[in-house]
Amino acid sequence: MKPKVIIYKKVEPSVLEYVQEACEVVYFEQLHADNMQAFYEELKEAKGLLGTGLKVNDELLEKAPNLQIVSNVGVGYDNLDVPALTRHGVMATNTPNVLNETVADTMIGLMLATARRIPELDHMIKSGNWTSHITPEYYGVDMHHKTLGIIGMGRIGAAIAKRAHFGFGMNILYHNRSRNEEVEKTYQATYCSLEELCREADFICLMIPLSAETTKLIGEKEFRLMKKSAIFVNGSRGATVDEEALVSALQEGEILAAGLDVFVQEPIDPKHPLLSMPNVVTLPHIGSATWETRQAMVQFAAENFVQGILGNRPPALINPEVLEIEK
Repeated sequence: MKPKVIIYKKVEPSVLEYVQEACEVVYFEQLHADNMQAFYEELKEAKGLLGTGLKVNDELLEKAPNLQIVSNVGVGYDNLDVPALTRHGVMATNTPNVLNETVADTMIGLMLATARRIPELDHMIKSGNWTSHITPEYYGVDMHHKTLGIIGMGRIGAAIAKRAHFGFGMNILYHNRSRNEEVEKTYQATYCSLEELCREADFICLMIPLSAETTKLIGEKEFRLMKKSAIFVNGSRGATVDEEALVSALQEGEILAAGLDVFVQEPIDPKHPLLSMPNVVTLPHIGSATWETRQAMVQFAAENFVQGILGNRPPALINPEVLEIEK
């Protein structure tokens, strides 16, 4: 008898078939108020969960006594209470690496769109307001040969540094929990404190995981340190930034502009002040959202999933210490 598992995210038929070869799959294309009760009923017997965004904590785990693995589709896993999963003897996995290049492309695009005011000027034309030669009030700023400060020099940060250094001739500063000698050697990146990075960088790109330590890492103090000509870009998680401080910094002219792919509340409230600012470029959390990359992420998540269900170590296990727990 195949083990029962739940997929709570819309996936391609090929991925569903792959999981079905090893498991009995209960499939929810998405979770919402109308099907949550059915989900909880299935959870009582489920040995695996595959999807993204669901808060998996002690409360949910108490409803899932047979759970063996939770497979997150995405590199971030702040929706998972990893210590709780480990206590319950449940493996947790994510999908690193397959999205590095795509997210790096998005961040470079967001920086360039913000610096050159591309969405703002596109709207001006489509609104019928381009009636004469462009005057200085519509000028943007150069990105090439400026200084880029990357906060969080993981694999995605390194991919951004590569594009910025070789593609735009940018000087790279970075702040990280530990030094990355490879990026220092390859991209002539300079390790520095967060304060120095904020003071010196023309572009600041935030690429850190969300944790208790990184919540509101960038706030009033950091924005005050930044150049008035600085452009701030966030591709990590919305809660790593104090949004009220960001709004104030933009309104008071403490920084020039911001490019944001993530927000504290997603979807963001349409009345949020950030959405009325022409010097803020916004995206709906699309860092990895290409057909190719999202398919690769789901396939990787499925491979983690099946390996865990079969009793093997998944390729991207977040909590390897769980393997030492006696069942």
